[in-house]
Amino acid sequence: MTKSMLAEKISQKLPEFTKKQVETILNTLFDSMKEAIWRGEKIEIRGFGIFRIKERKAKIARNPKTGEKVNISARKTIHFKIGKAFHKSLNNL
Repeated sequence: MTKSMLAEKISQKLPEFTKKQVETILNTLFDSMKEAIWRGEKIEIRGFGIFRIKERKAKIARNPKTGEKVNISARKTIHFKIGKAFHKSLNNL
């Protein structure tokens, strides 16, 4: 599902809002989520899941094609943990 498909679905359920208004709301929501993640905060949406930053340590890996050792620097990545209710609903489809 794309953001425009999500906006279309929301505007169908809430006819008092235009698709453009819903897109503005979604953009504001996603921008707020990005800013919270950049500040190092976790985002918890009850019944859906938790987004948080995970820090990966620097390591030495191996290029599988050449066997050469490669240095991989430390980095941050986003981790999503699915909520219990959402997980149950997925497995009961």
